[in-house]
Amino acid sequence: MTNVITNVSPLVDKLGRVHTSLRISVTDRCNIRCFYCMPNENVQFVPRRDILSFEEITRFVHVVSQMGVHRLRLTGGEPLVRADMPRLVEQLAALPRIDDIALTTNGMMLAEHATALKRAGLRRLNISLDTLSEEMFQKISRRPGLDRVLAGIAAAQDAGFEKIRLNAIAIQGLTEDEILPLARFARERSLELRFIEYMPLDAEQHWQAAHVLNGDAIRRLLEAEFGPLLPVGRDHPSQPAGDFAYADGGGRIGLIQPVSQPFCSACDRLRLTAEGQIRNCLFSTAEWDARAILRRTCLQRSGSDDELAELVRDCVRAKAPAHGIGTAGFERPERAMYQIGG
Repeated sequence: MTNVITNVSPLVDKLGRVHTSLRISVTDRCNIRCFYCMPNENVQFVPRRDILSFEEITRFVHVVSQMGVHRLRLTGGEPLVRADMPRLVEQLAALPRIDDIALTTNGMMLAEHATALKRAGLRRLNISLDTLSEEMFQKISRRPGLDRVLAGIAAAQDAGFEKIRLNAIAIQGLTEDEILPLARFARERSLELRFIEYMPLDAEQHWQAAHVLNGDAIRRLLEAEFGPLLPVGRDHPSQPAGDFAYADGGGRIGLIQPVSQPFCSACDRLRLTAEGQIRNCLFSTAEWDARAILRRTCLQRSGSDDELAELVRDCVRAKAPAHGIGTAGFERPERAMYQIGG
């Protein structure tokens, strides 16, 4: 790709936040049905013809990389249900301004793909692991398969991934008993564990504020079992997690608290949905149609990348100061997590 856009200035919103990170959903399909994300049955997926091709995704990333985006995260749905994902990783890794590519997965198919993803240029993995109990796994995911997730984690370590994080959703009245077993599992395997507060993005719209198990409560449970947790600096100012180190040297733990302690003021993320809609926030109620430009002008490249770049700038300029959860003006997005991209 040799096209250079006319305006390569950074993507800065009206609050001065510079956007350098892009989350790309490659599919809305998934092989499990976690209640905090998807409906259990009769899911209406986007027609395959409307999903962006790998070439369209790569072209979009090529454009935004010229404006300062250099960190990517591939999501879904479950990204590994899309065929030939290592090929997309390889295409993105070949772009000269991209220096970090991560992937968020439920781990169910990771054992068979970990080595190929690593060879293609994937640098980091986030693997969802809410429990170590098959019974609870099925209660949350509404499908069997904990053994496959654990096999995927082992395969990722065997493939040489050095940066693996486990993500666990924290839900009041449901997952309290999962916290300590997960912490022990991560400590024993030198993995970083992050607990994420339950957010109002479930397709069946059962979320209530009372269901949020906040990070402070989780920290108290961990410290009662393992001793003091010491705050450590963030790897990047926009990092959503507050990280802590075990005083006994047992590794690190992260707490992501979008509900009780929003981190919107440092947000540097944009999102691209599987069907090519740009979003400036997980909770945005507006989208900007990149697919229309990508497909309308795919055979007439002159000026089209500039048009795409300006659309991205419009999206960034419209970004709200914060998502507003818990405020009187909060408007829940119509789309659930799997439709947006985790």
